[in-house]
Amino acid sequence: MPRFFDFLPDALAEGQPFALGIISGIKGSSPQKKGAKALFFADGRIKGTLGGGCLEAEIQDRARRALLTQAPATFELVLDHDFGWDDGLICGGKVYGLILPHAAQAADLWQKIARCDEPLTWGVKKDFSIAWVNGTAPEGEWFYRETVSPPCALWIAGSGHVAQAVAPLALQLDFEVTVFDDRPTLANSQYFPAGTKFRVDYWEKLLKESLPHRPTFGLIVTRGHQHDALVLREWVNRPFVFLGLIGSKRKRRLIFEQFVEDGLATAEQLEKVACPVGLDIQAVSVPEIAVSVVGQFIQKRAEIVSQNA
Repeated sequence: MPRFFDFLPDALAEGQPFALGIISGIKGSSPQKKGAKALFFADGRIKGTLGGGCLEAEIQDRARRALLTQAPATFELVLDHDFGWDDGLICGGKVYGLILPHAAQAADLWQKIARCDEPLTWGVKKDFSIAWVNGTAPEGEWFYRETVSPPCALWIAGSGHVAQAVAPLALQLDFEVTVFDDRPTLANSQYFPAGTKFRVDYWEKLLKESLPHRPTFGLIVTRGHQHDALVLREWVNRPFVFLGLIGSKRKRRLIFEQFVEDGLATAEQLEKVACPVGLDIQAVSVPEIAVSVVGQFIQKRAEIVSQNA
C-alpha cells in the first residue's frame, strides 16, 4: 500500500484539479487522527482518507466548492448527534482542518517528500501557503506542521512460509522489505510480492551488509535453529530499532544462555530481542503468526513516532 505522499507525484503528472484536505487537529474522539490527508479531485475521486462516512463526505463537498472558487479554507466540525446520526458517526469529538485547492503549486516540495531518504519538515502557513519549516520558524505562523520520515526498513532473514506471509502485510503497512537468504529457489518474486527486495548469497557475506540510514526492523525466521543463531550472532550487535526471533520460550532460553556463556552477546543485548516474536494473540497458523508479528511491528513503530513527536 503506498503512503499518502506517494499519490502526489501521479496526481501532479495527471494534471487534473485537486484539493488537499488535512486534519490539522482533533479534540476528543474522532474517526481519524491529526495529520490524516486526502486528495479530492474535481471529478469526485478521493485518494487517501479523512475518516470516511459523513465526515469525509462533508469535507469532500467543501473541497469541491474550494476548487470552484479557488479559495482555501479552514473547517471545524463537531461530530455529534446532529452531524452524524444517519451514518452512525457520533464520536462526540471535534475535528479541525484545512482545504487547499492550490496544493499543486507546491509540486517541488511534494516530489521531494515522496522520494525522501531522511526526515523532512513542511507546513501550511497562516496565509495558506505550503513551505518547508526550518528550526527558527515561530509556531504561531503556521496552521499545520509535520515531519515526514522515509518508510522503516524491514530485514527478514529467511524466505520460508513465515517470511512469505509477513512480507505482503509489511509492504501494505509501509515497511520497505528486504529478504535475506542463501536459497535463490525461495528468495525470489515467485514467492514474494512486487516491491520486495532480495539479498541472496552465502550467509557469511549477507551478514556483513550495513543497515540503511533509517529505522530498521529485523526478523529472524530461517530454516532452523543453527541458521537463526548464525544470524542472531551478527544482528544482535546491530542498531535495529526492533529485532525479533521466531521460536519458543525454550528456544529463547537455550540460545540466549549459550550466547552469554560464549561471550557472543550480553544479557542486556539479548533482553532487547523479542523471542518469541509477535503479539500474544494465541496464533497457530502461519497467517495468524504473520498477523501477530506485523502487529508487534506496528506497535513498536508507533512508539518510535511518539518518542520523536
